[in-house]
Amino acid sequence: MTMLPAPMENWLQHLAAHRRYSPHTLSGYRHDLARLVALADGRELTALAQGHIRQYIGRAHAQGLGARSLARTLAAWRGFYQWWGPQVGLAANPVAGVRAPKAARGLPKALSVEHAQALLDRPTGTGSSDPVALRDQAMFELLYASGLRLSELVGLDVQYLREGDYTSASWLDLPEHEVNVVGKGNKRRNVPVGKQAIAALEAWLAVRAAMLAPDAAVSDRAALFLGTRGARISPRVVQLQLQRVAQSAGLPTHVHPHVLRHSFASHVLQSAQDLRAVQEMLGHANISTTQIYTRLDFQHLAKAYDQAHPRANRKTR
Repeated sequence: MTMLPAPMENWLQHLAAHRRYSPHTLSGYRHDLARLVALADGRELTALAQGHIRQYIGRAHAQGLGARSLARTLAAWRGFYQWWGPQVGLAANPVAGVRAPKAARGLPKALSVEHAQALLDRPTGTGSSDPVALRDQAMFELLYASGLRLSELVGLDVQYLREGDYTSASWLDLPEHEVNVVGKGNKRRNVPVGKQAIAALEAWLAVRAAMLAPDAAVSDRAALFLGTRGARISPRVVQLQLQRVAQSAGLPTHVHPHVLRHSFASHVLQSAQDLRAVQEMLGHANISTTQIYTRLDFQHLAKAYDQAHPRANRKTR
């Protein structure tokens, strides 16, 4: 175990005795404090200023320390000085105001094509007569078929409806085999829906009325997907149902709705190598700001979809 200067050892003892930090956390903090001592290279801890801390973080970053590790390191240094500084009369915490570089946003994990098929082709999904099972199958097929966001899925209506003060924002166009969706930034897009998703939706729509509450509000009567109480389904129910179904299908990873959205994009890209078409179908924000991505017509998108999506099997009209 690395021995640290007495003030640092005292701080770690304080965290263990009075804050009940775990041994794992304390071990990480010890490592972070040892890094500070090494970087200071003999300079007194009381002599360190914000400029030194910034320099040390820059050196650690150049040595390969990642953004998350740097953030934890700064948290350890900041906590130590916050505790020890007042005891020795430091005018300011030298770590205050120093921030780690932003961590790059990683892409969510995608399922393999085999795992996606296992999820959607499970026996209880394709052959059930239970309305909840049929609803879930339709939701998950649609998420994977069209790459919808969770909020877009639950916001879908059965069809376009205008009644009283209510007007549909997003809806299923079953005859045209597509969904009309308003996504982020209030941007509208049409996304094709493949053959197997259409079949699952038709099976669900055949039993949907049985789940609709008799006194449902117009926004719930319009909803494509309903919860067990007869109102528009909530995002949390979709998440929980997908987790349950994925576990029952034996998938080896945590599956949430955005995994199906990313799987859609990954699998189409693997086949079509058409980044622009996928970005258009996903409704990414940079489509509206990057001119090269705004000149694709829907026929091109549908053709790319038909040729690439593993579960499409659509016929171009």
